[in-house]
Amino acid sequence: MLNLITVVGARPQFVKAAVVSRSIAAPSVAGAISEKIVHTGQHFDASMSDIFFEELGLPAPSHHFGIGGGTHGQNTGRMIEAIERVLLEERPDWVLVYGDTDSTVAAALAASKIHLRIAHVEAGLRSRNRRMPEEINRILTDHASDLLLTPTVEATANLAREGIEGPAVVNVGDVMYDAAIQFGQQAERQSTILQRLGCESGSYTLATVHRQENADSREMLSAIVDAFAASSRPIVWPVHPRTRRRLDEFGIVLPHTVIATDPLGYLDMVKLEKHAWLIATDSGGLQKEAYFHGVPCVTMRQETEWVELVDSGWNILVPPLSGRLANALETFSAPTVERPEIYGDGRAGERIVHALLHYA
Repeated sequence: MLNLITVVGARPQFVKAAVVSRSIAAPSVAGAISEKIVHTGQHFDASMSDIFFEELGLPAPSHHFGIGGGTHGQNTGRMIEAIERVLLEERPDWVLVYGDTDSTVAAALAASKIHLRIAHVEAGLRSRNRRMPEEINRILTDHASDLLLTPTVEATANLAREGIEGPAVVNVGDVMYDAAIQFGQQAERQSTILQRLGCESGSYTLATVHRQENADSREMLSAIVDAFAASSRPIVWPVHPRTRRRLDEFGIVLPHTVIATDPLGYLDMVKLEKHAWLIATDSGGLQKEAYFHGVPCVTMRQETEWVELVDSGWNILVPPLSGRLANALETFSAPTVERPEIYGDGRAGERIVHALLHYA
């Protein structure tokens, strides 16, 4: 039996891990993999963590460190120490990491130092902006990994440009597309978020803001809120705890156009995504989910790691200080062409499990 340690710490990673855990539990795998989940605690409160495990049926973590709330350096250093301790005890065949968070790079560094094999889901993504902590995390993790599981052709090409190619690179498709298929209908059945917020389908813009460059800058955050204030449609904004603290610290008052909520569970977010007129975000994951559900997306950043979304016409980059954000929120709409199949066929979880079992 193959022994696997999966390291997660943030909301998007819980969703991705749930997809792969389902594939591990499938009858066709027949108990070939034993998985233990390590939760660093990067997202540590119930609204950012516990509800995701409950809704998605993700197995309870075997280890939970509760490391969060510090700086990037503090969190990453403490995570490396804690993860290394578990890895030395468990000695797994693979350490599986997701995405681009501090938890991701901490696990990759801890595993590489003690010569354990690392598999990276969402390998090869590049925004070309090294001022973003996430970009550094992606690059370091990719160059430390033994098996690079890419979501798109573009991500595979990015790795080749950096000299990483061959059988260690496998384009499996995007696990978030798997999740959109698996949990989309469940969200429609179970979530009552539209009724609770008093929103009608197609009548609102769904917004999220959490990136360091936006949330930690008074100028950027003020520009975003000013654009929201000019919207003719309600802005449903589940406010990240970090962003909430900055709004209070900067003395920024939310306008009447904003329906602010606490962070929401995955099923409520999926329901809101599917029924939004427009999505405005600085999140990488939400850009893709907008595309999966056929909703146009305004990305409030200078660049995106998902360049194919912009190329397809379904996503537009609008930096908060560009002076164009308010207009984009009013006028950007879905293209008339069909959405190309960029992210695979919804079987990325199966391919990840196959790669783990058969990579030599």
